[in-house]
Amino acid sequence: MSINSIYGLFVSGLSSSNPLTFLVSVVAYAIIIMVIMSVFAYLFGWVERKLIAKAQYRHGPTYVGKFGILQNLADLIKLIAKEKMVPSNANRILFALAPQILVAMATLLILLLPFSPTLQATNLGVGLLAIFVILGFTPILLFIAAFSSGNKFADISGQRSVLLLISYELPMMLVIASVALIANGYNLQHIIAGQSKFAYAFIMPIGLFIFFVTMLAELERTPFDLREADSELIAGWLTDMSAPYYALSLLLDYTRMFLGGLLIAILFFGGWSGPLLPPAAWLVIKAFLIALFIIIIRVTLVRMRIDRVLRFGWAWLIPLALINLVLTYVLFG
Repeated sequence: MSINSIYGLFVSGLSSSNPLTFLVSVVAYAIIIMVIMSVFAYLFGWVERKLIAKAQYRHGPTYVGKFGILQNLADLIKLIAKEKMVPSNANRILFALAPQILVAMATLLILLLPFSPTLQATNLGVGLLAIFVILGFTPILLFIAAFSSGNKFADISGQRSVLLLISYELPMMLVIASVALIANGYNLQHIIAGQSKFAYAFIMPIGLFIFFVTMLAELERTPFDLREADSELIAGWLTDMSAPYYALSLLLDYTRMFLGGLLIAILFFGGWSGPLLPPAAWLVIKAFLIALFIIIIRVTLVRMRIDRVLRFGWAWLIPLALINLVLTYVLFG
């Protein structure tokens, strides 16, 4: 059986009215995409370590595998092989469940994102709104993961994460409303189709800037990595996480970064639009370049203080997002 015929069966299964066929296709779709994202997370973990080492005049991973490409695999095996420990004063159930629920949320987001005009697990009419709702649970889960450990440093980290994400989700919501206003809806397929002539990055550059900054905060990447301020909070909410959970959190971080790159590419850079290559390839390439830019930001910027981060969100980004929404309504409403 050829690749095209397998792809055709897969796509027809996702659009099938038979519940069993649809369920099997969705599960297979989620597994395939998770494998792809795991490969991405592994490679970008290596890329990030090499780029940071280059900026700091170090070698980075070198000896395990060609150019140190197998160093992450060695580290992963080492972490997984270690004992899984739970602090004596922790809530064992919440402490174990919170990271796993975050992984499940990332998988759910995968099912909502379209990789091509036909390759999407479920095409919701309010897909963009559903993604925002799912992201809204992140502060709660991070706080639960931190509070359940019983560690005061993790507790402070959880409180910081909640304050940070609430402050930056408001301007993100306003930008999402602006995108929906141009696209006449929250359907991700329609949003990509609306960029057939001009990407929204050129139509709404202010919105792109705000969304990119808020996505950095959502991913808690530099300069918003306040949950793991090692100079103040040791490792934040990960302080009492044993090695297997720490490996899971690292995988989750890079998976979320890839999801953030996919979302920015869909909303502002035309999604899968591009010549010659297959649609899914264009979307992955755009997400790859966006994730690379996120890594470069980590290399070049320093962490901000919590008071300045919150002031920047409330005093600058929210008013700027409101101005962007009003301009979008005047020009395209």
